[in-house]
Amino acid sequence: MRKLKVAVYKFSSCDGCQLQLLNMEEELLQLSSFVEFALFYEARRSVSSGPYDVAFVEGSISTPHEVEVIKKVREESKVLVAIGACATSGGIQALRNWANAEEYKQYVYPRPEWVEVLKYAEPPSKYVKVDYEIRGCPVSKEQLLSFILQSSKGKTPTLPVDSVCVECKRKGNVCVLVAKGVPCLGPVTMGGCGALCPSYGRGCYGCYGPMVDPKPEVLNTRFKELNIKPKEIQLLFKQFTNWSREFRKVIEEYE
Repeated sequence: MRKLKVAVYKFSSCDGCQLQLLNMEEELLQLSSFVEFALFYEARRSVSSGPYDVAFVEGSISTPHEVEVIKKVREESKVLVAIGACATSGGIQALRNWANAEEYKQYVYPRPEWVEVLKYAEPPSKYVKVDYEIRGCPVSKEQLLSFILQSSKGKTPTLPVDSVCVECKRKGNVCVLVAKGVPCLGPVTMGGCGALCPSYGRGCYGCYGPMVDPKPEVLNTRFKELNIKPKEIQLLFKQFTNWSREFRKVIEEYE
């Protein structure tokens, strides 16, 4: 049987989502019998040229050079998968989109004129067609493994579509928002983490980004009814997936 030819690329990011692939450890040994990691700089020096069956892309597109690279990745990949908050909504570095990056360069770099960046840090989908998104900060290694296994068998990969709220219900958690008045983004956030934060009595931080048709303006209204300060509401949405179109609506209301 022909092995699934996989490439793993990194753009502006912390490497955390690539590390989730390496964190599979024992599963990686089994995967090696039917998956070839043809390009994976984090794991091996040897590189096999494309085309690739599946390209996993981590990170946001933040420089003109990265725009050219992601277009080349798209050309040589049958399936392109954005992994993690940076690759699906811009991630933490998209926080600079709300500020003056040119001013930052003056403070941080001795020769700021050498630093060439785009006006906004944005997900690869801004520039190329993305076939699938695996959410999270970092992504779930179980979701990565499931995606690779399904792809290797020629199946159409399935990914979570429910909100964190649904995962909370399945686990029998008491709702922190309703019962305790704790601000929680669970009602508008895509599931996949297993309701990790609410399971420990904390509100959801929205690491997996907006769910399908999230209606964040409704949750925003509920936060107002709970007398949560405007700045606090804005910061709730202005986290890991702040540059997602749906969450930006709420953030911009408080700018």
